[in-house]
Amino acid sequence: MKKVKNPNGITFGMVSVIVMSISIVLILTMIKVYLSNQIYHESKVVNDMKREVSALKAEKVMLEQSVEASKYKNQVTDTIFVINDGE
Repeated sequence: MKKVKNPNGITFGMVSVIVMSISIVLILTMIKVYLSNQIYHESKVVNDMKREVSALKAEKVMLEQSVEASKYKNQVTDTIFVINDGE
């Protein structure tokens, strides 16, 4: 009878499972890093746009106040000219 030897060490199958496991972990990690990087850059763009929108809204309020002041000034000066012409 031949005695069957039990392998007592690292077999090729074990090495291949370890290499495939490490490869899968590395691929998933690289995908996560890529997606995180893309999200970071998109959030920077969104924050820049939000800042521009808030600046434009503030500018709109200032322009509306300026227009109202100009309208009031023109109405008052027109009324003064009408009063002066009537005298």
